[in-house]
Amino acid sequence: MNEIDRGLYQSLLTDSLVEQLQELDARLTARKSDLHVEEAPDRLAMHLAKVIHTAIASLNKDKRIEVGGELTQKLIQLLVDSTSTNELLKEKLALPPRMLKAIDGKRPDGTDDQVPEPLIDLLDTTLLTNANGEPRIGSQIISEIPSAERIDVVMAFIRKSGIRPMMDALRFHRQSGRSLRVLTTTYTGSTEAAALDMLASIGAEIKVSYDETNTRLHAKAWLFKRNFGFSTAFIGSSNLTHSAQVVGLEWNARFSGSRNPDVVNKVDAVFESYWNSGDFVPYNREQFDERTQRNENNGPQIFLSPIEIRPEPFQERLLEQIELARQQGHHRNLLVSATGTGKTVMAAIDYARLKARLPRARLLFVAHRKEILDQSMATFRHAMRDHQFGEMWVDGHRPTRFEHVFASIQSLNAAGLDNLEPNHFDVVIIDEFHHAAANSYRKVLNHLTPIELLGLTATPERSDDLSIFEYFDGRIAAELRLWDAIDRHRLVPFAYFGIHDGQDLSLLPFKRGTGYDIEALTNVYTGNDSWAKTVIQEVINRIGDVHQIRALGFCVSIVHAQFMAKRFNDVGIKSLAIWSDTPAEERKSALQKLANKEVNVIFSVDLFNEGVDVPSVDTLFMLRPTESPTLFLQQLGRGLRKHDTKSVCTVLDFVGRQHQDFRFDVKLRALLGGTRKQVEQQVKDNFPYLPAGCHMELDRVASEIVLNSIKQSVPNRWIAKVQELQHLAVNNTNVSIAEFLNETGLDLEDIYTSSKSWTELRRDAGLSTLEPGPKEEPLLRAVGRLLHADDPDRLATYKLLVDSETTPDLANMSIKDKRYLRMLIASLVDQVVGRDASLEECIELLWQNPQVLKELSALFEYLTTRVSHLAKTVDQLSDVPLSIHARYTRIEILAAFGVGNNARTPTWREGVLWANEAKADLMVFTLDKTSGHFSPTTRYRDYAISRDLIHWESQAGTRAESNTGKRYQNHAKHGSKIMLFSRINSDERSFYFLGVANYVRHESEMPMAITWKLDSPLPGDLYSSFAAAVA
Repeated sequence: MNEIDRGLYQSLLTDSLVEQLQELDARLTARKSDLHVEEAPDRLAMHLAKVIHTAIASLNKDKRIEVGGELTQKLIQLLVDSTSTNELLKEKLALPPRMLKAIDGKRPDGTDDQVPEPLIDLLDTTLLTNANGEPRIGSQIISEIPSAERIDVVMAFIRKSGIRPMMDALRFHRQSGRSLRVLTTTYTGSTEAAALDMLASIGAEIKVSYDETNTRLHAKAWLFKRNFGFSTAFIGSSNLTHSAQVVGLEWNARFSGSRNPDVVNKVDAVFESYWNSGDFVPYNREQFDERTQRNENNGPQIFLSPIEIRPEPFQERLLEQIELARQQGHHRNLLVSATGTGKTVMAAIDYARLKARLPRARLLFVAHRKEILDQSMATFRHAMRDHQFGEMWVDGHRPTRFEHVFASIQSLNAAGLDNLEPNHFDVVIIDEFHHAAANSYRKVLNHLTPIELLGLTATPERSDDLSIFEYFDGRIAAELRLWDAIDRHRLVPFAYFGIHDGQDLSLLPFKRGTGYDIEALTNVYTGNDSWAKTVIQEVINRIGDVHQIRALGFCVSIVHAQFMAKRFNDVGIKSLAIWSDTPAEERKSALQKLANKEVNVIFSVDLFNEGVDVPSVDTLFMLRPTESPTLFLQQLGRGLRKHDTKSVCTVLDFVGRQHQDFRFDVKLRALLGGTRKQVEQQVKDNFPYLPAGCHMELDRVASEIVLNSIKQSVPNRWIAKVQELQHLAVNNTNVSIAEFLNETGLDLEDIYTSSKSWTELRRDAGLSTLEPGPKEEPLLRAVGRLLHADDPDRLATYKLLVDSETTPDLANMSIKDKRYLRMLIASLVDQVVGRDASLEECIELLWQNPQVLKELSALFEYLTTRVSHLAKTVDQLSDVPLSIHARYTRIEILAAFGVGNNARTPTWREGVLWANEAKADLMVFTLDKTSGHFSPTTRYRDYAISRDLIHWESQAGTRAESNTGKRYQNHAKHGSKIMLFSRINSDERSFYFLGVANYVRHESEMPMAITWKLDSPLPGDLYSSFAAAVA
């Protein structure tokens, strides 16, 4: 490095570089960072490789091989001596250095059957452009085929002209018993069935995505898998057409698995995820013709596969949330999910599962249109595998058996309910439940008393002030996250711009929970024209042709809406204002004008109901400070409905300086997910992790306002938290954890930050607590290490233990309960007592601290409200008190498996531990090894291939033929078990228990890349977090 100037560097600090930095211009500052422990092997190896390359290249050409070989031997020996990695001794060169090029076979006549070599060496990475003097992409692909053990192809378009030149090579590949898998699409109708038939005729496995949305798969890639790390991958612009493969101006990068393993590994990981997803279905010519013709005709696109319905991960997650609500005692549940996300399919699967366990399962499915009932009954018949399932009660059709009835609300009311026993139907499902506030629905709902009621809707809000939530205790059991709906292409992406509008609202009257005084806020926005002019100018700057938009503007009040409509009309932007009191016909007319672009903007206060749903709306103006996450998502949702006239919704959010209690973080967390700290980092990093097609941007001042708000809007300092508790305790000295968090907007983790506790907060606030016992302070600090507990059995058992007035008697406890107790004790005393302290001694210590027990009881009661997954136990491990998909620390895992004899568990730092008593390998691994910093060198080591397949890498020195490697491969034969535990990133203390896993296959060694199959598939939310890609 000859000269250092302003810019980004990724250089290790060498002696030479340190000297240069000492001479750095005074106007420049060197920003340095520590190496991340997970990235250190890659970064140091890169530097060492460069040094070795320079050293050997500096030798005379006649010395490079001999001396270079000797240097390599010395370096390997030094590495072995320094790290005790004796397996590396096998990597010493046989001198003089030579290359193994291939292992060839023999023909029947005894002559060598040489494996053809690709035109480009397996060790080389390059860019191919179909330019003169370089191999055409088509010929290079053909030359790669003979040496590949497995070929995986992702190709948006496949045509006969592209596939024909390589058919001979692919046919020989398949005849040799080697795998060929192909993923393709019907996007734009370019893929030819005849081309897929050609591939199928030679034994290729083919899967097709029939999704026609404009954000679907458009990738073109080949993966040539070879043993021993010599795989190659092609990623580029060439489809399987003649022009793309031969004459097109195409760019295709060819990656060597030896030189760029991270890229090749990612191609492999993403392909496996797509292949195992439900988005791609096995190719069938009849189905292909039917689906493509149906798409061309734009007819109804309902397709019932001849195989069993399999819910997608997001659907399975919603079903799990409904079942979780039932386990918590809620038997009237509302499912909210965007149009097109398969609500009826989910209802059918849910009913099938209920039917399997209810003594009787009479069904009533209610909708307001015959078309919905027809489609719904067809879906239920398919889910139940019974083509006689169901009877219609609509348009003169009457049921005779009344076991499974699909009825229109009109027919039910017309027939009257006098002869229908309230409990006749055990399961009642109401489609489009937002209609349920109408009298016709109320009559039916007030009459019926089913065991289970399930409401389905995409839009739970109404404009007529009639609530549907009263039927569900004011709650939504399961709701599809906005992120998931966009990822699943059920909603359009958004482009969000946060724009500073120059307003200062910091001194306006503001009440936590209700927000600003409406009249005062209206006066600020309508006091003069300057603010409206700012909004109009930003709209013109950001939108371009304002006469082509269909926009909704969300205002503070009716006066504000009328004011904005007038100002927009004054500058030639056709606008109207409507609100809840606007006559229905006038409101309908205004919305029709918006849809027809006779007006470009409608301003309103409350546009969230079905009656004002205009799917073609493509622009939103947020003209009011919205703190409520529900309101914010409702507003945003008005513009995200799919429509063939738009591919994105533009959102302009006008941001002023807010009152100190106003909370930007609440609405941003509703949108982005994560903690306040994570949202803060997202804002600082300009929102790098969004669904495909989405964009978020805050201008400089808006960004400062939002970041300051996140830091100041909640009581971050301890003294502020104390004051909040004192304020609440004026009317209630026995404030619970839940009440404190609800009133302050804090998270549970905010109480226990910096080794604090609920007890300390109460004492500092002057509230009563019990007398301290021995070692209370470190025990209270340890309570904060239990915040992850999230399975009902553990929480119930823990609470039962700490609520007991007497010390637990180990002699009279079952093995499982003893282990529960040790899990709790070990977690609390790990940093309090010595290694030799007995379990009995530590139990006695804890029960001498009544205030610690009281705090634990309060904590476990609150944590019960945060349970997010159904509890499932491992049948083969009756004495191990772990629930699948709950979270546990290493300490709890060891205690649950009975490892160790004292109160504290043994130290466990590595990723794998052999539990001898259970005959199980306990494997803990981290998916994001760099805690939020995307690192391609570590991200694709451990991940979910599908909901039941996990890709996992062993420790670096594990060979397939070592004792450990053999134990992994042969565990089932020898009666040992594999237990997998995973966490999202290394900042988390606890791991999700994934349950029992079984060996499927492995590739390579040092490390071994093993595929495990889970007995219990991942829930939809965990799969989305764990997967390399979700199709």
